[in-house]
Amino acid sequence: MKRSDIHPMPEYFDRYINQVDDIELADALQQSILEIEQFPLDRWRALGDTVYAPGKWTVRDILQHLIDTERVFAYRALSFARGETARLPSYDEDTFAQSALANRRELEDLVAELLLSRRSFEAMYRSFDPEMLQRTGLSFKGTYSVLSIGFVIPGHQRHHLNILEERYYPLL
Repeated sequence: MKRSDIHPMPEYFDRYINQVDDIELADALQQSILEIEQFPLDRWRALGDTVYAPGKWTVRDILQHLIDTERVFAYRALSFARGETARLPSYDEDTFAQSALANRRELEDLVAELLLSRRSFEAMYRSFDPEMLQRTGLSFKGTYSVLSIGFVIPGHQRHHLNILEERYYPLL
């Protein structure tokens, strides 16, 4: 299924979903894996713990945020696909970031973990049939589908890569 098959487009998450081309979900996930494999680690090492403004995340914080968000959304997707009807809790991304201590980790370890997480996410999505992809559930900002979550993840990654490009790279 393609991005254009998402009906209705979920509130708030459209900002991420629309970062992805209108292609098959499997292709979007594969492209996101290729992006991870091509991350500019030398550039990120040069940035180190530099942030563009006080209170903003470092590159390692951003990577940990991508990992954490993927895991939260993978649980949501699995729950919705399996027919969960209870509203799932949201999470506080800033509390997660503060508690994760990502700046104590090696950049390569974070990238490797993100790659494993994305491949696991991709494998889970291969197990969903079209009916499962259309199932919806309730969580942060309302109702959204399993299919929409599949596009949120690569779009969320692109969103943060764009922030790095626009706000962090000029600091080099």
